[in-house]
Amino acid sequence: MPTAIVPAIYDPSLADDNLWIETEDAYAMTRWLGRNEGLLVGMSSGANVHAARTVGKKLAAAGESGVVVTMLADGATKYLSESFWND
Repeated sequence: MPTAIVPAIYDPSLADDNLWIETEDAYAMTRWLGRNEGLLVGMSSGANVHAARTVGKKLAAAGESGVVVTMLADGATKYLSESFWND
């Protein structure tokens, strides 16, 4: 995401792939998770779910099967005053 902060412990050589997620897509997924699944998470978790769905769709389109796992490591309590919730 353009707004992402890359932690100092991140080693890009260990990643199999990197997905570019637009901030607006992360916001939309974050809202969807809250409204439809009851998961009050932060934007990075929304980005994670959006990316996991993208990977799953690519696998399905290629006729492949697999297990896609992601973590929702942040809550939304510090983001509740953000205006993106109002969309």
